[in-house]
Amino acid sequence: MSFDETYESDELKEWLFEYKKATEDRIKIQLKNLITIACLPFVKKISHSLARRSTDPVEDLVQVGSVGLLKAIEQYDDKQGTSFKTYATYLITGEIRHYLRDKTSMIRAPRELQELSFRINQIIQKLSKDFGRTPSDLEVAKELEIPISRITEVGEIDRRKQMMSLDQVVSSNSENEQILVDKLVDDKYQEFLTNQENRIMLAEAVEMLENTLKEVIKMSFFEDMSQNEIAKRLGISQMQVSRRIRKALSELFTIITRRSFI
Repeated sequence: MSFDETYESDELKEWLFEYKKATEDRIKIQLKNLITIACLPFVKKISHSLARRSTDPVEDLVQVGSVGLLKAIEQYDDKQGTSFKTYATYLITGEIRHYLRDKTSMIRAPRELQELSFRINQIIQKLSKDFGRTPSDLEVAKELEIPISRITEVGEIDRRKQMMSLDQVVSSNSENEQILVDKLVDDKYQEFLTNQENRIMLAEAVEMLENTLKEVIKMSFFEDMSQNEIAKRLGISQMQVSRRIRKALSELFTIITRRSFI
């Protein structure tokens, strides 16, 4: 099943409808998880496209983009006349771009100030050698023929960069150290990553599938294998894998909404 088929399918529309009208927490939680795993390949597709223009690991962008997907599931209203695919794309892309913008602003100054910082450091080294001491900001500004306010501005940015170093440990627990770049992702992805109870609830429904469907769901969504990788492991075609995944998702919906499963 392709990304477009997933997003435009009548099944997905039915899942979203049932999610919106569900009143029992157990059913609502599992429907949200079902929709999430069905649409996660689309998050990965967007993450890969944006990662080409950044140095961030795709895994980080998938985590952040998943938050946008969760928001889309929660907030989507088909009465607005927008398809779920369009709405989800907007929120997924927005979350990733906000993350990249926030991260960039924390660790990289504008190019002009970076170049000025380099020139200032060169002049400081030169004047320190000439004077036998560290020059004042006024002396550096005079040598470069720029306002002293520019020296102060660059100095403040340099101090922030040191404070915000990606190697800075933000957790005081030595057994569970966490650097700033990890925390940026964790804060965005906390809802999706730490809700283990919800995952367990969905796993219970997965266990009720027949073995051939259970194995493709586990490999695809819990082991993060591609359809081609699954096909090679099982000795079947990629098309057969796609059909099994689609059938498994459909049966999971039936299991989740069946009263006897509650």
